[in-house]
Amino acid sequence: MSKHIGKIYVISAPSGTGKSTVIAEVLKRSTNSKFSVSATTRAPRPGEKDGTEYVFVSRDTFLDMIEKDQFLEYAEYAGNFYGTPIEPIREWNSQGYDVILDIEVKGFKQVKEKVPEAIAVFLMPPSMEELERRLRSRGTDSEETIQKRLKIAAEELKLSEDYDYVVLNDEVSLAAEKIINIIESERE
Repeated sequence: MSKHIGKIYVISAPSGTGKSTVIAEVLKRSTNSKFSVSATTRAPRPGEKDGTEYVFVSRDTFLDMIEKDQFLEYAEYAGNFYGTPIEPIREWNSQGYDVILDIEVKGFKQVKEKVPEAIAVFLMPPSMEELERRLRSRGTDSEETIQKRLKIAAEELKLSEDYDYVVLNDEVSLAAEKIINIIESERE
């Protein structure tokens, strides 16, 4: 890698927007980007592997990590904790890699306070109706959880103006291409 110091890219979106799918596409196409795997206290969904989608930890372990200041950011969302371990990000940035963070709006605000130069991208769903359809099609959440996620999403959409960029996810490949263009333009 060059002597370029990598940047931090925060990508946030309401639950069900397709953030993980878009980020996976960005990572496939970008050779200089790494993905920061968040820690969470929520149970794995079918097919998720520890250390790939998330590092799954107990609530006690997560609270211990907070106490030891091992997170760049963390938040409680829908009854579970999510957080971004800071050490891998520091290491990758120093090696010249850009690091993509998949975090919630609350976490974004914490990152911007600690790292004001972080670049923030808000991934927008095509509509609230489409968002609800996507949440229901997962088949993993109770009606109560879906309603909670939709209520949170409505609040999060109002905060999109706090981000450096807003990208509509109506088609994964186009949304990924827009994010890659943002990363490339920020390197210049």
